[in-house]
Parts: sequence; C-alpha cells; structure tokens
Amino acid sequence: MPWYGWIILIVVIGAIVGGLMTLRDTADKVELTDEQRKRVAERNAEMDAKESKDR
Repeated sequence: MPWYGWIILIVVIGAIVGGLMTLRDTADKVELTDEQRKRVAERNAEMDAKESKDR
C-alpha cells in the first residue's frame, strides 16, 4: 500500500475513535424516579411474557 493510503487509513481510524470518545464524553445519564423504574420493569416483564408466548 502506498504511503498516502496509510495516512488516509490512520485519519479514518482517528476520526472514528475521536467521534466515539466525543459521544461517550457528552452522553448524559438518564435519571429515573422509582415510579418510572417500576413501569419499565413491568413493561419488560410484559414483553418477555409476550415473546415467550409467541415462540
């Protein structure tokens, strides 16, 4: 591979890694109340039951 191919490859990999690191650093944690956590758990249980029934 010619030298400019390696440079392009390094730039592309750097852009991907940099984008992922920026995304990780800017991500906000979702704070849920106890009621919201309970509703999520109920929906998950309903979906699990529905999926096991469909199989």
